[in-house]
Amino acid sequence: MYDHMNNSVYNFLFDSIINAYLIDNCGLHPPTASQFGMCVHTHTDYFSSIAYPAVAELALRVNKLGRSSVTYETALFEKGVDEVKAVGEFVQVYVDRETNRPLKDGMAQTLRQELEKLVVVKPKL
Repeated sequence: MYDHMNNSVYNFLFDSIINAYLIDNCGLHPPTASQFGMCVHTHTDYFSSIAYPAVAELALRVNKLGRSSVTYETALFEKGVDEVKAVGEFVQVYVDRETNRPLKDGMAQTLRQELEKLVVVKPKL
């Protein structure tokens, strides 16, 4: 309608790449997991639009890994174009499925180990 991808689709794609990583690499099985990441914050910065028939490519990293929380940074590119189209931030707090409260002992160690692989240390200026 507006000749560009709607903002809700960016968020859908960002959420999808995070969940794909959690399921494929961290062994997360959302319907039965005793703990899960509850989204507590999101935002997206848009730099340029993308529209059909362009192909979107996504990138994912972890900017901060806490005891029971993780801050993801996501990016959307147009295939074959170096400039980023949008950058998103998603913060999840891992909670107990029964109580929906943050985990006293933090997230599962296996989950943490896989998320650590995505941590990018930013240089201090």
